[in-house]
Amino acid sequence: MPCYKIEGVTPVVDPSAYVHPTAVLIGDVIIHARCYVGPGACLRGDFGRITMEEESNIQDNCVVHGFADSHTVIRRRGHIGHGAILHGCDIGEDALVGMNAVVMDNAVIGAESIVAAAAFVKNRFSCDTRSLLIGSPAKVVRKVTDDELAWKQVGTGEYIQLANRCLTSLVECPPLNAIEADRPQLQSGQHKTKS
Repeated sequence: MPCYKIEGVTPVVDPSAYVHPTAVLIGDVIIHARCYVGPGACLRGDFGRITMEEESNIQDNCVVHGFADSHTVIRRRGHIGHGAILHGCDIGEDALVGMNAVVMDNAVIGAESIVAAAAFVKNRFSCDTRSLLIGSPAKVVRKVTDDELAWKQVGTGEYIQLANRCLTSLVECPPLNAIEADRPQLQSGQHKTKS
C-alpha cells in the first residue's frame, strides 16, 4: 500500500487490520485491530490525526482528512460507505455514514446513528444516539429502529470478516481470458447464496 511518513510521523496499522494496496495512508493515521480500508481510500493525516477504532471500516474511494490540530475519529464498529468524505469529525460507535455522504469539521455523529447516502452534515453539527440523518443539509428525521440497527450491524460484521478474508486470500493476479467450468461464487458469512 502507498504509505507515507511526513515530518517524522508514520501511519500505524494493526497486523489484524486490512488496508487495500491501492489505499493511501499519510502521516498521523492510526488503524486499530480488525479494521478494513477499501480500494482507493485516502486517509491524509498530514494536518490532524485520523483514528480508526477496532472493527471499523472505510470503503472504496473514501477521503478522510482534517484541519491542523483536528482529530477525525471513526469509533468502534463505525461503518463508512463508498465514496464518503469525512473532515475533522467524530463518527460514533456502531454508526454508519452512507455512500457519498459528507461529514464536516467538528460534527459529532452519535453512537448507533445512520447518516443517509449523499447527506451533507454541516460543520459543528451534533446529534444524539440512534439518530437518522437525511438531506443536504442533513437533519435528524427520527430515531434509528431496532431493525435498521440490526441491518447495519450485519453489514459491519461482513466487513470485519472481509478484513480477515483479504488478509488470508487476496492476491494480485492476471485475469483469465475465459470463464472456467464450475466457477465458484464468492459467499459472505451472513448472506450465503448458491450459483
